[in-house]
Amino acid sequence: MRPKNLEKEQAIRTMALDIIANEGMENLTMQKLAKAANVSPRTIYIKYDDKEDLLIKLFIYEVLAPYEAAVLDGFTEDMDFSIGTKKLWMNTFTYLKNNRSHFALLQHSKTSPLLHKAYQQENIVQGQYFAPIHRFLTAKAKAGIIKDLPFDIQRALLMSPLIDLVSEYFDHTTRPVQIITEDVIMQCCEIVMSGLLTNK
Repeated sequence: MRPKNLEKEQAIRTMALDIIANEGMENLTMQKLAKAANVSPRTIYIKYDDKEDLLIKLFIYEVLAPYEAAVLDGFTEDMDFSIGTKKLWMNTFTYLKNNRSHFALLQHSKTSPLLHKAYQQENIVQGQYFAPIHRFLTAKAKAGIIKDLPFDIQRALLMSPLIDLVSEYFDHTTRPVQIITEDVIMQCCEIVMSGLLTNK
């Protein structure tokens, strides 16, 4: 791909994420995106079939890899359960609160076929991303530290409350007081961890 075409494609993706972050997923249209990226609508449709195709490619190329890298930064699967989980929570919270458009795409993927289609399109298999977390939880369950449940359930119990807290964080950015602080995140993490431990 020629440098100018690469610049255009990056401009399209950057502006799409910007619109999602500032105006919401529902306000992203191809016409608005073309104007914001200073390209013709035809240019966008050459690269993307439709809005869904654009969102899938944004998810794969702009969100998934950087999100994984940020979440796993400084984390190792042989960490103590409490230390490792707190690291995952803080990494996730820090990344998502600083990347609202990425959070919006992740939320959208939960309520639409986007994630499944993205994985199919790129031949991504379950466990290809965030594998160290899978091994971390499997090892802790095998050692009897946490309850032995299917991985998808462990992940949901451990991480879904955090995603809801991030959503609350963004809800409170327009209110007088921000109730979701790092201290609150760590307190909530302790509560969630206690529910998974076997030695309660």
